[in-house]
Amino acid sequence: MTVKRIVAHLETVDTAALEAFYSDLFNLTPVMQMDWISTMANGELGPIQISATRYEGGTVPVPRLSVEVDNVDAIHAKATAMGAKIVYPLTEEPWSVRRFFVEDPAGHVLNVLSHT
Repeated sequence: MTVKRIVAHLETVDTAALEAFYSDLFNLTPVMQMDWISTMANGELGPIQISATRYEGGTVPVPRLSVEVDNVDAIHAKATAMGAKIVYPLTEEPWSVRRFFVEDPAGHVLNVLSHT
């Protein structure tokens, strides 16, 4: 048995707002649309990963998703221009990752990153 894909599902009352956010920020295309769900993709199957993250009570929230991109600075600039809420600033982390956290319209926190 081989896992082929894992899809994150983000709860929202406004699927159109989340579709627009993810389409605009990450250039994803809707591949399935119904009145209660919208699935977006980039046409490629990516690696399958699941992270278990423990919240340690600090000021940095635990993100719902991690989205690896090829140019985190460009996505950060795009998110800022869109007026998206940045909840953790663009940071060069000691574990060779450059990242920021952004909140989507439903309040889900995303860890947007590039490896350095």
